[in-house]
Amino acid sequence: MPHFRPPSFSRQAVYGFALAAAAVLSAPAAHAGKTLDAVKQRGTVNCGVTNGVAGFSAPDSKGEWSGLDVDTCRAVAAAVLGDAKKVNFVPLNAQQRFSALQAGEIDILARNTSWTLARDASLGLQFTTITYYDGQGFLVPKKLKITSAKQLKGAEICTQSGTTNEKNVADYFRAQNIKVKTVVFENFEAAFKAFFSGRCQVFTTDASALAGLRNKEAKNPDDYLILPELISKEPLAPAVRRGDDEWFTIVKWVPNALIEAEELGLTQAGVDAARTASQDPAAQRLLGTGEDTGKLLGLDKDWAFRAIKAVGNYGEMFERNVGPKSVLQLPRGVNRLWNQGGLMYALPVR
Repeated sequence: MPHFRPPSFSRQAVYGFALAAAAVLSAPAAHAGKTLDAVKQRGTVNCGVTNGVAGFSAPDSKGEWSGLDVDTCRAVAAAVLGDAKKVNFVPLNAQQRFSALQAGEIDILARNTSWTLARDASLGLQFTTITYYDGQGFLVPKKLKITSAKQLKGAEICTQSGTTNEKNVADYFRAQNIKVKTVVFENFEAAFKAFFSGRCQVFTTDASALAGLRNKEAKNPDDYLILPELISKEPLAPAVRRGDDEWFTIVKWVPNALIEAEELGLTQAGVDAARTASQDPAAQRLLGTGEDTGKLLGLDKDWAFRAIKAVGNYGEMFERNVGPKSVLQLPRGVNRLWNQGGLMYALPVR
């Protein structure tokens, strides 16, 4: 049997390995990036949101914004500027949202926008972290006695133009060989109001938005039914302009920190106590008492702590905005954590 000889390395190779290891262990702090510089100089984060979709971004009668997307922007503001209130919410319709981001009118587009290949590859933007897994559905009056989308032959379907919803409807019914008539409106409000006034027999958009509309806009929510079919995958994620890696990295990691906070049991109410008591290295990285991850983002070590203290962990955000304690009253479903049977999985904050 031949004698095994371990591979030999030159002195230069060994030196190279040592340098690479040292570089990983002593990674330099990130430099600020043009968007982060502009945000700090301005003192606010400009956040593009909807004109009003319950659960995601909508103003109340006093002009106060709330929703899952709103909380995401507030968490970024807390991490970057130290104050979750330092956000300027910019309402945008579907046609305006991408051009506003491209033109620099907003720093983050957090407007229940689906992450698709075409958008990711051709619009000069980058999606960051999925904050809600959704799918497109159909809302119908119960009096029509329709229980499946496959019974919609000849129906007029209201939706908003310039969205994935419009394309998905065409694709789905073409594949089913069912003829329908799509009636499109330039803005979301016009589309759903046309449906509730009887202009169309069906309204289609993301299922989460359908639940909000039924509970908030219908005179009697029990008169309407969301059909069981979901005809698309709609992963919703904030987006930033392409070309600023530093800002992209910050907006990507803030939601990841909120998801990991839920995994670790760190809550908005308990984060102060945990900061002094926790001996878990993973929790300490989020709390700013352990390894300094902020320097890699161009931020200080308390960036994640401030975000959690401002809006809570991901589970708290979900429950407050779209879950059982919200007007939408949606089940957690696939948006449960990965270790509870869902799809929500935080990248390691380390």
